[in-house]
Amino acid sequence: AVRAIIEAEAFDGPSLVLAYSHCIGQGVNMKKGLEQQKKAVQSGHWILARYNPALIKEGKNPLQLDSAAPSIPLEEYIYNENRYNSLRSLDPEIAAGLLKESQEDVLRRYKIYEHWAAMPGASE
Repeated sequence: AVRAIIEAEAFDGPSLVLAYSHCIGQGVNMKKGLEQQKKAVQSGHWILARYNPALIKEGKNPLQLDSAAPSIPLEEYIYNENRYNSLRSLDPEIAAGLLKESQEDVLRRYKIYEHWAAMPGASE
């Protein structure tokens, strides 16, 4: 996060930093907030990446992927939050279907980011 903020501040132009932030309204125990953030990344729901256009001038790929591939099931992350648990309580069958689709999407999205980050820089 600090590296992303430093790069954003150093860039001569508009910068945008997107961050996941847990909150009590999602039903996250605030003492375990950092654990929930870690699970968001480990599940692949939240991908850590930086895009620094200044790297283009150095012949490097401006997209830097900081996340490892998803290492835990999405279910271990989402069902710690009320917004997902409420659907599971309301309609378990629909929730299970959406979880399956979401898990597939998480894996597909990570592969896309991984591909983009592995692309050669501007000079290659």
